[in-house]
Amino acid sequence: MNESTALTELTFTVSGHVSRPCSEVYEAVADPEQLSRYFTTGGARGRLEAGAEVSWDFHDFPGAFPVTVVEAVPPQRIVIRWEGEATTGETGTTTTTFEFEPVDGDTRTLVTITESAWKPTPEGARNAFGNCQGWTGMLAALKVWLEHGINLREGFYK
Repeated sequence: MNESTALTELTFTVSGHVSRPCSEVYEAVADPEQLSRYFTTGGARGRLEAGAEVSWDFHDFPGAFPVTVVEAVPPQRIVIRWEGEATTGETGTTTTTFEFEPVDGDTRTLVTITESAWKPTPEGARNAFGNCQGWTGMLAALKVWLEHGINLREGFYK
């Protein structure tokens, strides 16, 4: 981007490697029972399948959030939308894309999470940075859960 290009939206990407095959890592995100063990402290309801409306509850943050699954292509990609404040679209949602890429003969998985649709304003930046922190924490918690069976998030925020 050069100085004459207008900034119309804030987007961020975080990524990390998990020492498990893509199908196993994908399932740990798509399956509400597994997701509830390391990320959604109040529980996840509903499998991440295309067209599904599911709920993620966080006891360490205020309440449950509705999540709409836009796309689910096992074991490669999941796209969701969920509510946010200071977003660019009329629907008041952000779009989050999870990509799962096999590494080292599918003995490891590169997980990439991209979230977009934040307004380029102080409030939009605050919310984007907060979610960036959350997704980075989710990746770390996913890795530690799948590789060592430890719930990293428990007690982390409260």
